[in-house]
Amino acid sequence: MNIISILLFAPPAEGQSGGGIMSFLPLILIMVVFYFFFIRPQMKKAKEQKQFREALKKGDKVITIGGIHGKVTDVRETTLMLEVDNNVRIEVEKNAVVSDPSQVGTAAK
Repeated sequence: MNIISILLFAPPAEGQSGGGIMSFLPLILIMVVFYFFFIRPQMKKAKEQKQFREALKKGDKVITIGGIHGKVTDVRETTLMLEVDNNVRIEVEKNAVVSDPSQVGTAAK
């Protein structure tokens, strides 16, 4: 079967066996594997990350994606105030905070 007959769902020419749905089975299986091993886990991880960021409160210790460790002193709509040292505060986006230290370049101790 050539690619044009597959795309146009044309019947096979004489002397060729007709595959029908069997010719699309490998493609369908690949799509199922991609969904269950790549897409679904990514969606689950993004959902957990979003829930973590929404649940942040004053006093939580966090790590930014840049590796800055700090304690949350103020929570705003899209930003956080982190205290990184005595009287040293920085404002970071909520999206810059990770829930799992392994998501940062080097894992926290």
